[in-house]
Parts: sequence; C-alpha cells; structure tokens
Amino acid sequence: MNNIPARHTAGTVTDSDSDSAPAVASAGTVTDPAGAVTDSALLAWADREASRCSTELDRAEALRLLGSVSLGRIVFTQDALPAIRPVNHLLHHGEVIIRTHEGAALTSLTEHAEDEGVAVAYEADAIDPATHCGWSVVVTGYCHLVTDPDDLAHYQALLHPWADHRMSYTLRIRPDLVTGLRLSPRA
Repeated sequence: MNNIPARHTAGTVTDSDSDSAPAVASAGTVTDPAGAVTDSALLAWADREASRCSTELDRAEALRLLGSVSLGRIVFTQDALPAIRPVNHLLHHGEVIIRTHEGAALTSLTEHAEDEGVAVAYEADAIDPATHCGWSVVVTGYCHLVTDPDDLAHYQALLHPWADHRMSYTLRIRPDLVTGLRLSPRA
C-alpha cells in the first residue's frame, strides 16, 4: 500500500490507496483524512516517514571532515553570475588551499582583487549513493593568491593537479563561516 500523501487536481484524488496519509490540493493546501485543511499534516507525515536525520556540525568537526577528502567545488562570481568549478584541495592550518592555472577566471579575479580578496564559497561532501547518508561542508570566506615562495613550493609539493593544465597559481581561502551537515540513518 502506498502511504505517500495523495495529490488532488481539480477536486480529484490522484492516489487514493492511502486512507491515513494527508492529501495535497493543487493550491498547495493539505487536508487530513477527515478532510480538514492543515499546513502541518504533510510536514508531520514527512517527518515520520524520513529515513535519515540531519545534524549540524560544529566548526571543528566540519573542518576535520573537509580535510578528509580532496575534491570539492569552489563557487565565485564571474561577470555578475555564480560560477562553480570542481577542484582538488588540501586543508592547511584551517585554510583551504587550491591550485589553479593562468587564464582561469578565478586566477584573474584574485590577481585584480582588493586587499579583502575575492568572496567565495567552497563545498565538499561525502554522500553514500545507496543510503544517501554522509556529510556536506560549506566554507565561505575570502580567497587570495599565495605569493610567498616558500608557501608556494610547500603547496606545490603537497597538492598535485588532476587536470591537464599547468597549475602555476595557488589560492588560499580563509574561512569566515563554516557550516556542515551530517545525514545519518534514523534510529
């Protein structure tokens, strides 16, 4: 038996197999089995039926998890629109380090940035495709070019590009905001 809430279209129930699940009307209202309109019926049903629970991560745990993987996505603004690039990274002293190449949009932006740097977000995760359990972390902060020769040599030795470009630039993201979420099986 299907226990998913039934959807109404022009007064017709499209899934009448469930007598106990709330119904969703075309205007987005929800009716309980007795026909009373309620906004919370669908939410309560969804909460009961969810197979995973989410837990917010504190900053330390979020950064620890971020450091446990090497691939993420950097988000920045290019021509007044959001741009996202997959990149490999390392976490060093709480900062996200990535390498990039000449001609890359983010390289150009950081070369011409004010002292503040370029505002970016960086996201990485590890989600099991079968269970949909795992975690996701987002770091928001300012991105700067690394210019110190010793730091450049150190990062080039530790962080090897996986793309076929010569990665001669290194960028550092100093996290101002770190958020994370863990998805776990419901007990």
